[in-house]
Amino acid sequence: MAGHLTLAIVKPDAYASRKAGLIIAHLEREGFTVLAAQVKHLTRAEAGAFYDVHKERPFYGELVEFMTSGPCVPLVLHREDAVAHLRTVIGATDPKEAAEGTIRKLHAESKGRNAIHASDSDDNAARETRFFFAETQFLR
Repeated sequence: MAGHLTLAIVKPDAYASRKAGLIIAHLEREGFTVLAAQVKHLTRAEAGAFYDVHKERPFYGELVEFMTSGPCVPLVLHREDAVAHLRTVIGATDPKEAAEGTIRKLHAESKGRNAIHASDSDDNAARETRFFFAETQFLR
């Protein structure tokens, strides 16, 4: 199913402002099928491990703090060309730069509180999906 699966996370800002349902509905309108979902409050260790790739970047500490500030909703999504299409659907990291109609343009508060995470490659989608879900939770 490579190329057909990706991971998204409705981030704590969007969950707290009750936008999770709107975001999931937007994803479904874009042809994604939700194969697995959970509401999860990440621990500091979990958020640190998930974003370990950014450990040396200046925003790492702030990102970990934000991702542990409240519940989030990891989602395994399925559709053709899932990773690339999801990246288009969510829009630019900074909602001021995001295209009209994208999730971040519609629901993000700022560059740091940007409503949703999306895997950036098939390899990362596989790794990130396994971080939150066992394959038996979403394979058909």
